[in-house]
Amino acid sequence: MDRQTSRVHSRTVEKAANDALLRRGVTIEEIAKIVYEMQFPYNEGLTIEHCIESIKSVLKKREMQHAILVGIELDELAEKKLLSEPLQQIVEADEGLFGIDETIALGAVYTYGSIAVTTFGHLDKNKIGIISKLDTKAENGIIHTFLDDIVASIAASAASRLAHRTRDLAEANETFEDIPPEETAPETKIKGSRT
Repeated sequence: MDRQTSRVHSRTVEKAANDALLRRGVTIEEIAKIVYEMQFPYNEGLTIEHCIESIKSVLKKREMQHAILVGIELDELAEKKLLSEPLQQIVEADEGLFGIDETIALGAVYTYGSIAVTTFGHLDKNKIGIISKLDTKAENGIIHTFLDDIVASIAASAASRLAHRTRDLAEANETFEDIPPEETAPETKIKGSRT
């Protein structure tokens, strides 16, 4: 098989990941509220729009897209009772010692460094915003065993991006007040970059 023809185009993967989040009732705006709550005390002039732009950048990363696709697929298969036992029962119950849900989410967070890892731990423990809503045992057959951790991963990564951007701004004697939201992702100005 030719490796070149078997690759899935990056835009296809990005769209599938974004569609999967929406299908499960998770919007960028809901995640942005978490990021804003986490970062506002440390960032003068930060707006929800800056947080949205940071999330959009995070959602362009393949590691995050793959975590979203795998996690949501497993939740949906569990809802349809298509996992083999005992995995079916473990995922349905979101057993405390399972940990694979956190492991997948944490793998995607590593892209954004130790700040993202510690922020993910905080969000996993404290269940802020929509994460709390998703972190429920199966109700009406709905399972979010993986999704709550994936949303925490997205939020932690976006918050970490903003923390790093804050440092860049401080070194230039600027704050978020001085930049429009689209400047939250300065790496998009690099020729050929989509991230």
